[in-house]
Amino acid sequence: MNRAPLRRSILAGLMLSLPVTSAFADVISDWNERAVTLLLAQKLGPPAAERVLAMMHLAMFDATNSVEPRYAPFLTKLHISREVSKEVAAGVAAATVLLASSPEANAPELKQALSNDLQRVPDGPAKEEGIRVGETVAAKILTNRKDDGSAAPDGHRPITTPGVYVPTPSLVVAQWPGVRPFAMNKADQFRPEPPVALSSSEWAHDFNEISKVGRFDSKSRTADQTEAAKFWISIGGDVFYPLARALIAAKKLDQTDNSRIFALIAVARADSLIAVFDAKYHYNFWRPITAIRNGDRDDNAETERDPLWRPIADTPMHPEYPCAHCVQASAMCAVLEAALGTTTFSEISMTSTTAPGAERRWTDLKSFINAVSEARVWAGFHYRFSTRVGREMGYEIGKYVVKNLLRPVESASK
Repeated sequence: MNRAPLRRSILAGLMLSLPVTSAFADVISDWNERAVTLLLAQKLGPPAAERVLAMMHLAMFDATNSVEPRYAPFLTKLHISREVSKEVAAGVAAATVLLASSPEANAPELKQALSNDLQRVPDGPAKEEGIRVGETVAAKILTNRKDDGSAAPDGHRPITTPGVYVPTPSLVVAQWPGVRPFAMNKADQFRPEPPVALSSSEWAHDFNEISKVGRFDSKSRTADQTEAAKFWISIGGDVFYPLARALIAAKKLDQTDNSRIFALIAVARADSLIAVFDAKYHYNFWRPITAIRNGDRDDNAETERDPLWRPIADTPMHPEYPCAHCVQASAMCAVLEAALGTTTFSEISMTSTTAPGAERRWTDLKSFINAVSEARVWAGFHYRFSTRVGREMGYEIGKYVVKNLLRPVESASK
């Protein structure tokens, strides 16, 4: 999307109308929350949304790290005075990326949010230079990702017999396996082994489990499991990033470390979605609603057809294997574990727009990952083996991102 750059003259005009107050509380977390809310309002799906979040957080990191260089940059490390306002630099970097990635209708809200933030910093060279740094770094990120394959047309070829009708709704991001990763070498770098054989006992076990507990009117699913299943129907960052924000805030880190951890999380989640859609479209494995309604055609004597079976909600429009929710959750938690050095924490609760009134709580990362995985089985969307593979895959991607990106300067050349 073409967008006029966010110039200092525009910002200056906005800044004149508001008084100067205190400094930022946490510019990185603030812009993460704003961006997640904005992208949800745009109804942007997870792959596209996480791409924007990764660009935004990398821009914020490179801007912050330019002022206080402690880590290897993602793209850019400007040689500037440490007197430059890193809060301003990061905020302008975030707003510039979001303005370039959002509809025109969102521009006034984004500019006003930035203007409100900038009023908390006294006018002067540190502020002006911070604006320049933020714009410069963001422009480099946007240029780097301009032709990354995310805007490629959907060329998915439906499988059919000549003359036979197949459903025609557009699939979800069929082009995403062709998107250039942020940290991985290629989309299939972490592609898992094929799904379990349809003739296997594991297939029969997982088929029969989800047939019972994943059915929309299941008598085998408890009320708490039903609530969890509905909670995790949500696909946006609103059911992932609040956990990260709470854990990072509890550590009371400085802006440089905050910006790095958020950037690593966003990159891990963005790359995990590239990897999982590569696997999904490579294996093209059938969803439970298809398998169960064709349970007499899998050549497994332990499965049976249920012609009226359906899950708790509409099945996502893309192949089943592996579980994308599971990949995203474990990729994020792998980064949090590595960066924060802990897997347990004081109780954190979250809500979900797909389960009004429900509140889920966790005290450790493993329980969070397992909760996501179990919910996708209870919802009737994923087989248990797919959730296991998704967890393992996401964890490996998260560890890889931490090991290879934004490393401390003393180890960056090792």
